[in-house]
Amino acid sequence: MAATSAPSPFARATLALSVALSRLSSRERTAVTIAAWVIGLGLLWWIAVAPALDTLRQAPTRHARLDAQLGQMQRLAATADVLRSQSNAQPPGRDETLRALDTATAGLGGTGQLSVLGERATVTLRNTPPQALAQWLAQVRINARLLPLDSQLQHEAGSTGWSGTVVLGGPGLGSAP
Repeated sequence: MAATSAPSPFARATLALSVALSRLSSRERTAVTIAAWVIGLGLLWWIAVAPALDTLRQAPTRHARLDAQLGQMQRLAATADVLRSQSNAQPPGRDETLRALDTATAGLGGTGQLSVLGERATVTLRNTPPQALAQWLAQVRINARLLPLDSQLQHEAGSTGWSGTVVLGGPGLGSAP
């Protein structure tokens, strides 16, 4: 007894298509073939070529954005290296810390007032621009090696800056933050 295998679904569909095409006239077969080629090329464009071209068009913008992110990461790494090297070094003395704090506060353009009492420094801010505040905090952290212990800042409606107080402490003032 010989075993016969049933044709696969693809083979059956191909056979049915061949039979249907053989019933058509030569002109109709040509039209169906051209239509199948157009549909096939359209699918090829839609699935393979168009997404690749879109990716290629977006590449310069993505590359520029990634370069900017890389630059920011490198700047942050350099800052971390500086902070790491400073943490291994001897903390600055009180006079050096106060000089660095005075210099940083002077950079606020008159919107900050410094008062030092014992192991804490308090800076009162009046409508300080956000960029100036961020730069001041970085300078205080890096140059004076002080950290905010407490802050009460408010951004009032219609105002362009921050107002309130920031209390600082650190080894240069005789306290550990």
